[in-house]
Amino acid sequence: MTNYLLEIGLEEIPAHLVTPSINQLAERMETFLKENRLEFDKIIKFSTPRRLAIIVEGLAEASEAIDEEVKGPSAKIAKDAQGNWSKAIQGFSRGQGATPDDLILKGDYYYAKKHIDGVKAEEILSKVGDEVIAKMTFSTYMKWGNNDFLFVRPIQWIVSLLEDKVVAFDLLDVTANRFSRGHRFLANVEVELKNANDYASKMPENFVLVDAEHRKAEISAQILALASENKWQVTLHKDLLEEVNNIVEYPTAFVGSFDPKYLSVPAEVLVTSMRDNQRYFEVYNQEGQLAPNFISVRNGNAENIENVVLGNEKVLVARLEDAEFFWKEDQKLKIEDLVAKLAKVTFHAKIGSITEHMARTKEIAAKLADIAGLTDEEKRDVARSAEIYKFDLLTGMVGEFDELQGVMGEKYALLAGENANVSAAIREHYMPTSAEGELPETKVGSVLAAADKIDSVLSFFNVGLIPSGSNDPYALRRAVQGLIRIIEKMNWHFDLSLFVDQFEGENHLEILDFVKARIQKLLLEKLDRHDIVEAAINSSSFDITNMMESAFVIDGHKLHEPFKPAIENVSRSINLVKKAKDIKEINPTLFEEDAEEALYNVVISLQNQWTYMPGEEKFRAIVHSLAPAIETFFESVMVMAEDLSVRDNRIALLSEVVALTSVMADFSLINTK
Repeated sequence: MTNYLLEIGLEEIPAHLVTPSINQLAERMETFLKENRLEFDKIIKFSTPRRLAIIVEGLAEASEAIDEEVKGPSAKIAKDAQGNWSKAIQGFSRGQGATPDDLILKGDYYYAKKHIDGVKAEEILSKVGDEVIAKMTFSTYMKWGNNDFLFVRPIQWIVSLLEDKVVAFDLLDVTANRFSRGHRFLANVEVELKNANDYASKMPENFVLVDAEHRKAEISAQILALASENKWQVTLHKDLLEEVNNIVEYPTAFVGSFDPKYLSVPAEVLVTSMRDNQRYFEVYNQEGQLAPNFISVRNGNAENIENVVLGNEKVLVARLEDAEFFWKEDQKLKIEDLVAKLAKVTFHAKIGSITEHMARTKEIAAKLADIAGLTDEEKRDVARSAEIYKFDLLTGMVGEFDELQGVMGEKYALLAGENANVSAAIREHYMPTSAEGELPETKVGSVLAAADKIDSVLSFFNVGLIPSGSNDPYALRRAVQGLIRIIEKMNWHFDLSLFVDQFEGENHLEILDFVKARIQKLLLEKLDRHDIVEAAINSSSFDITNMMESAFVIDGHKLHEPFKPAIENVSRSINLVKKAKDIKEINPTLFEEDAEEALYNVVISLQNQWTYMPGEEKFRAIVHSLAPAIETFFESVMVMAEDLSVRDNRIALLSEVVALTSVMADFSLINTK
């Protein structure tokens, strides 16, 4: 067993692409080795902004030799009338490096025994350039020189070492060898690696911490040490830490400061300037107040660090000056004036103005407020927030810092005398801002956020701007996923199709299918039974909360003993009703068997309380009350009776069963085999 090192040296990779790129390299190498039957123990990943590297540990010296049987032509066509081997059998045997006489007859077919020798690891690894590196894909590419070859960034060098031996291959004008490179300016030299096993220890000597997790731990430790030294509180934001980790090879944390006068600007603005724009970690004093300081990380050592500090402070001050200016200027503006100007701001060229979008959102929000059972005061807050919630788009601060949409709206609304509910809703209507992002906390904000998303989806679909494949320029998938999460959190029960059907436009079915696909995706992230999810999302009403709840309830009972017979009895009812062309009204006087009467009584009893029953109780009622009655019904009654009136009455009874159960799910879609 040996170890193999592959390092791809590059121009600096964008921070957000470093981790996905090294993960992809490791995955492609693993696939490549498995396809070539070359055994290994594990793959260790290393990455910096300038290099992607892996070490394959415990690599076999050669691929595994295999013996296999290859199926050939049928015995019926193997020989001609004279008993000679046919052209088909001759061609097959020739392709397998054998003769017809070497073939083995098994049953009705001839087989060729084939032996494939193992291939030395070195020979297999010489194909890494073409089979692994060249096949990598990225969201961003660069082309250099006159080459057609594309990669995330131009390749500067490649290291390819099997223990102490170079496994050479060419990629464009780069030949793989044993020479890596140190830090760009702390050790700008070629680093000779005599053995693959030297990599992890040799590179830090040249100011490159190649282990990303070790480098991240070092950054974290340095930041926390500085915070402790200055008696500050600091949060190591996961995303920011990951980004900083992927822009440095040799980290040195340092402290910077800014004039306390800028603390008059809202903290959110200062944090955005530091964290999002400059990749600084903001710090807080012991009372939890923002301090006029920051911690950043240099790609280098502590030499001349004071110049680095001054440079970073100068850059930050320029941003803070802008922020202070816009903060003061925006306070001179009036909300009503800004709202009026929104009539001239386009939401989308095919859809209309932001004012029109807000008007539609207000109508939807009013209906949702009724569904959500809001108080009269809360309904007034919903109406007010819907009238003004986009005004901050025209403020200078949001123009400069667009990530502060909604945040500044809340600040300015409070300053203008709007109440806390209205102000919070302006911020919350953007939520969630990511797949797993925070949801609105207030009822008013939840209603406004949901209404805004409903109108956005309906409007874009109405003009034919429908996401396809990975193309979703207006983030409608994220909007719908957020809508689903809000509805589920607030436990709202309503049929979304009512909103869709009332909307003036086409593509109604496409909208519902689009939403259904998002519900399915969310459920399949947590449940492994595709059929149960499919059954839940195909319930008789488009009640999102019901769909989500039903899927989890049914899945929770899938291993219980009564599950299978209950589902099968309900499914049998569904399948019979589906075949019926004309469903009549139930006439109890036409019942001929006690089982009919018994099933009818169970259905009536459940109908009276069905609307208010939680999903768990609904399913238990189906399993323990309804399903046994259905089973007895089928055992005692011939549904397709000769008397048409009796037959129709029995179908009508089963249709009521289906109407009841389909509120939860289409149980006929659940696999019980």
